[in-house]
Amino acid sequence: MTDIIYLDNAATTWPKPESVYQFAHEFYCKMGVNPGRSGFDKAIEAGNILEDLRKRLTLFFGGDEETPQRLCFGYNATDALNLIIQGLLRPGDHVVTTNLEHNSVIRPINHLVRDAGVEATFIPFNGAGFIEPDAIRKALKPNTRLVIVNHGSNVLGTVQPVFEIGAVCKERGVLFAIDTAQTAGVIPINMKEMNIDVLAFTGHKSLMGFTGIGGLCVRKHVEIAQTRAGGTGVKSAYPYHLEEYPYRMEYGTPNLLGVASLWAGQDWLDREGLKNIWNHEMKLTRKLVAGFKEIPRVKVYGCEDLEHHLSTITINIEGIEAGNVGIMLDVDHNIATRTGLHCAPLVHEQLGLVPTHGGVRFAIGAFNTEQEVDAAIAAVADIAKLSRK
Repeated sequence: MTDIIYLDNAATTWPKPESVYQFAHEFYCKMGVNPGRSGFDKAIEAGNILEDLRKRLTLFFGGDEETPQRLCFGYNATDALNLIIQGLLRPGDHVVTTNLEHNSVIRPINHLVRDAGVEATFIPFNGAGFIEPDAIRKALKPNTRLVIVNHGSNVLGTVQPVFEIGAVCKERGVLFAIDTAQTAGVIPINMKEMNIDVLAFTGHKSLMGFTGIGGLCVRKHVEIAQTRAGGTGVKSAYPYHLEEYPYRMEYGTPNLLGVASLWAGQDWLDREGLKNIWNHEMKLTRKLVAGFKEIPRVKVYGCEDLEHHLSTITINIEGIEAGNVGIMLDVDHNIATRTGLHCAPLVHEQLGLVPTHGGVRFAIGAFNTEQEVDAAIAAVADIAKLSRK
């Protein structure tokens, strides 16, 4: 299907299942009108898939089934995380987060620290790439309002112990939010069982949807303040933005094509099974890690425990900058990876990689093969030989 070996699935999964392309195309051709804005049949049918997907994703994430309207759609996880962070934190509040975070968490928090009198604590990860729940516990203060954690690192691939962290937060009465950009669609998530209060997701990664769709799932006991206002399609005479969900967190015309892609993505995930997808990806990841560890002068980060891991790994080749490795992989070996700081500068800072411009990230997806992994290992071995010169 592709003319390259695509190992950048942590950025976006590609290709998507063929069934996703087909369903989304057919649905948008037939029903691509504005849902919830008009009373004619096609508008009603378009609205139905939107509301049915709320219910479906609420079940998928283990949210409160009786309040599916609290599954709210937005552009992506970054959009959702901004709504969560800005809507929950006020002057004088304290937030606990981690060095594993993406800039979609780091930057909104830093803005609130600089501009709004919020206090923040960033927890380092341990030597294996994990956040220790006891470190979260020790960081909590009387004014701690929120703990927010990246469920799966987009640099190291480590999956954090959110069940244990959620238990700490519940015990102390602190709201707990997670960023599932890397885990949704691969790792089972149950908000109720894991004591997660708010969850942010994106559609274009392992949920197998298109870009431009994502959102948040909010438990029924949590109220997030509105930080935007606009059209909702209902109660147009009311002079303020509506306070009830989902309108409380949604603004303007929804991305119906994205909704259709997520619906078809859910169908595909149901057929394949999360466990089967993870097993396939991790079988290839173990092969990739083992191969890289055999190559002299190659450093692999955060792969001590692959039982609590995603198919994302980051490496460096001694003596060659990450960006140059990526160029050689692309130009000489037709392999697509991601190099640099991966929008997660604190990870690289803790690892000491900022001066060398980060690392080279390989992210295996559901459609990669053993032959492609073999080619990646051979390519890195070939490039590593240059580091001796």
